[in-house]
Amino acid sequence: MKPVLALVGRPNVGKSTLFNRLTGTRDALVADFPGLTRDRKFGEGRVGGRPYLVVDTGGLGGEREGLGAQMAAQSWLAVEQADAVLFLVDARDGITAADEEIADRLRATGKPVFLVVNKIDGVDADAALAEAWALGLGQPHPVSAAHGRGVRSLMEAVLAGFPAAGEAAEEDTGAGIKVAVVGRPNVGKSTLINRILGEERVVACDVPGTTRDAIHIPFQRDGERFTLIDTAGVRRRARVREAVEKFSVIKTLQAVEEANVVIMVLDAREGIGDQDASLLGFVVEQGRALVIAVNKWDGLDPARRQRIRQELERRLPFVDFAPVFFISALHGTGVGEVMDAVTEAYANARRHFETPRLTRILQELVTAHPPPLVRGRRIKLRYAHQGGRNPPVIVIHGNQTERVPEAYRRYLVNGFRRRLQLAGTPLRIEFKSGANPYAGRRNVLTRRQLEKRRRLKRHVRGRR
Repeated sequence: MKPVLALVGRPNVGKSTLFNRLTGTRDALVADFPGLTRDRKFGEGRVGGRPYLVVDTGGLGGEREGLGAQMAAQSWLAVEQADAVLFLVDARDGITAADEEIADRLRATGKPVFLVVNKIDGVDADAALAEAWALGLGQPHPVSAAHGRGVRSLMEAVLAGFPAAGEAAEEDTGAGIKVAVVGRPNVGKSTLINRILGEERVVACDVPGTTRDAIHIPFQRDGERFTLIDTAGVRRRARVREAVEKFSVIKTLQAVEEANVVIMVLDAREGIGDQDASLLGFVVEQGRALVIAVNKWDGLDPARRQRIRQELERRLPFVDFAPVFFISALHGTGVGEVMDAVTEAYANARRHFETPRLTRILQELVTAHPPPLVRGRRIKLRYAHQGGRNPPVIVIHGNQTERVPEAYRRYLVNGFRRRLQLAGTPLRIEFKSGANPYAGRRNVLTRRQLEKRRRLKRHVRGRR
């Protein structure tokens, strides 16, 4: 998973400026999730191909009560949840008593701490760094967050302690198929996991928010190895008051990124909420295979069941590739089918397709419904090949492909998915336009034209 980095320090030392620098122009992690848009505390970034999550925090400064104490508690919670801490001090202010107090507490956490001396421009850098050494946190890193100076070398040092994405994947191959179980609080995620496992492995009760962190549970089923990931429920923003729940959201999003397949649990008695759609949108954006389990189906009258089916079609058309199961986690109804679908979705996400087969399907789709005209010229789609797996990516070559309308792209996606029988996995299509080899070379003749010219010259000489 991406390492989580917490930015801490006194007020006005430049934490938010460094946060903006580390996240670039990217928006908050997922705008519609609880607690992420309102305060813009969470973001993601990348340095040299290495991704990370960064958490901005309120200023620390010895507050003992009131709002300041609440902000401090949230900041220390960020430290507890983080994989590494970036502790910022102000080179212009020098080391203060508050900095020393924060440093003492950070040393006690046992977390990797990187001392960042910010606002280094316009000051005696050697003197500022010498003073920072006295905090006992190792090598200080001089930066100017406002201008970007020293930020890249800082992040390279921070990320050097974490495995690259490929290395992490190799270490995790023994985990089998990783399945994240996600959804709102109290929809029955933990109950479903216990039913899958056949034992009471995780706490399940009617109090929302029982699960605070992502819990990894390895098991085997029909000779196949799995790791189930139980996650905290994602609530609407207005209902997230405790700071710990905001970090639970981050852990849930990390679980989705880590998983091979996601089981989205919906509550048939509560219906489909905006947060359900938002979380499903994130799953699709990450390209994860998906199975939808509508829980608490037992005991519903036929009219209510029909309304739920209609609501699924109306509100979630963008996940029409995902199989839907109506289950009772409490009684076990339909749970076996869910796991069968998980295995199939995982296999489909990793399938390989030959180029002739993809090109033949493309030609059939184009013949049945040709692309539209653009400025009087027909878009031509010539051939297709596979460009990636998990999720499957199909690359289509042709001309004017940058002008393919979104509606026609959806037509192609649906056509390929139907013919390839790709249940449970999203499918992505990329277009590439071939360059004209004779563009800008008006005097270049084709081989046939050259041969015709030679014959004409021979004929003229023969007549002479």
